[in-house]
Amino acid sequence: MELLQRNYFELLGLPAQFEIDLTLLHQHYRTLQSEVHPDRFVTASANERIQSMQVATQANEAYQTLKNTTARARYLLQLNGIETLEESNTAMPGDFLMLQMEWREAIDDANSTKDTSALDRLLVEIRQMAQHLSQGLSMQFAQKSYQDASESVRKLSFIDKISADIHRVIEQLENA
Repeated sequence: MELLQRNYFELLGLPAQFEIDLTLLHQHYRTLQSEVHPDRFVTASANERIQSMQVATQANEAYQTLKNTTARARYLLQLNGIETLEESNTAMPGDFLMLQMEWREAIDDANSTKDTSALDRLLVEIRQMAQHLSQGLSMQFAQKSYQDASESVRKLSFIDKISADIHRVIEQLENA
């Protein structure tokens, strides 16, 4: 089982590119999992059982990474020697910083007035921004504009975080 030496795309039988077929990703993942599932190796040697567990674990990591737009883009950048440094490189264009502040204010306002419909509308707006960034990422990867792609990943990462924050506020308001 030398599957552990492969990158996530190779492991799941997909081309190493930003645009992937999510249905095919899921099918390849399910097939691989059925082939390496530890239950199939109950009577195998200890070494084979350990390898099946390692491949199953790597397949799970690969699937979770590749099915998520931001994580897939980040991983592709890493394969091309680019680290996004999201934790330390928080520099963003001024217009995106303003947008972040507007979104945070809108969340605070909706939370204080308990307006979940305003939060739902904000989620729609944020999803549209994420979709726009994803389309840009597709072109950036096609053109090998990795620095631009890195900035887009940092923006998407922020959008992922703020979306999670909005979902948390909605949940809190609905359970109050």
